[in-house]
Amino acid sequence: MSLFTGVSIITDAWNCTTSAVDTNTNSGYHLLVVKNYSCTVQAIPMGEEISTEPFMVGGINWKIFYYPNGAYSSCADFISFYICPGGEFDEFEENVEVKFQLSFVDQVEYHKPLHIRATKTYNFPGPLGGCNQFMKRDAFERSPHLKGDCFTIRCDIMVCKDFNTHNADDTRSEINEHFDYLFQNKVGADVTFEVSGETFAAHRSVLAARSKVFMAQLFGPMKEGTTSNVIKIKDVDAKVFAALLRFIYTDSFLQIQEEDVMWLQDLFVVADRYNVQRLKFLCENELSEHIGVSSVSSTLALAEQHHCHRLKEACFKFIQVQSPECLDKLMATDGWEHMSSTYPSVVKELVSKLASNKKKNKKRKH
Repeated sequence: MSLFTGVSIITDAWNCTTSAVDTNTNSGYHLLVVKNYSCTVQAIPMGEEISTEPFMVGGINWKIFYYPNGAYSSCADFISFYICPGGEFDEFEENVEVKFQLSFVDQVEYHKPLHIRATKTYNFPGPLGGCNQFMKRDAFERSPHLKGDCFTIRCDIMVCKDFNTHNADDTRSEINEHFDYLFQNKVGADVTFEVSGETFAAHRSVLAARSKVFMAQLFGPMKEGTTSNVIKIKDVDAKVFAALLRFIYTDSFLQIQEEDVMWLQDLFVVADRYNVQRLKFLCENELSEHIGVSSVSSTLALAEQHHCHRLKEACFKFIQVQSPECLDKLMATDGWEHMSSTYPSVVKELVSKLASNKKKNKKRKH
């Protein structure tokens, strides 16, 4: 079980206060609250950071480093986070393996021991661990994670000198590893899918337990095929279907980069098609954070088609803050033409919002 180890609060560009909780745990989490986010962006240059005071997990002191303008020039458009030992290196009697997860406090799907155990392993003493491109700043500033110019990061840390030594918590977490083994090795698989020329072996009972649509297809009135037949899936990319199966078996979802937006849109559609609601929710969150001029039209069309109000509002919010030049580029895309001809009511709603914002801005000027 992951225990609370304290909280650090950044109150302005250079001041951070830490309240650490004395716990004897190898698995704990620490909260970093950043107040006056815009102040940190303006005051702290690229490559410079503000750090917490030490807090303890696994008998080792740790610090979190926050880079509001990126740790390096290659990630100057991102916010970066790192963790490293906050004490002397001689506190390490031997090399230790560490797994950690940096996430927003409301991203509960990343706080599970199963997810943290599946993250990259770092060896200490050694280089810093962290994420250069934690999140692009402009996407973050449009996201629901930033509220009232404040946000909270949760840092989960697991320290273990021997990951082969299991305690009660480790035993519970093995279910993820076992189902991943089942997925990878296909032991006892009793149904096969053909998707875009590729075949996938799976287990009917696992699919049915996770999806009402698969339940109906494999065991209900929609039952199709037998264990010797291949079920053909149309209009789905093989990589997208593989990601759907991986999530069904392991409940794990990979974060994406901006160039993967189209793939994520396809995964969102497939998650809705098979009624895997948690995966659909995670895709919706990721799409909300990766909206761009080239993708907003197609994302808005998906939101309307699949009745996702939050994603639709995120698209509207993105469009409303664009410059006239960006709006011209947006409306010149094929995606906008398709979206406006297919969903004219959405365009009407957007125009109404833009007009309302224009009136509000005029009132503020006067």
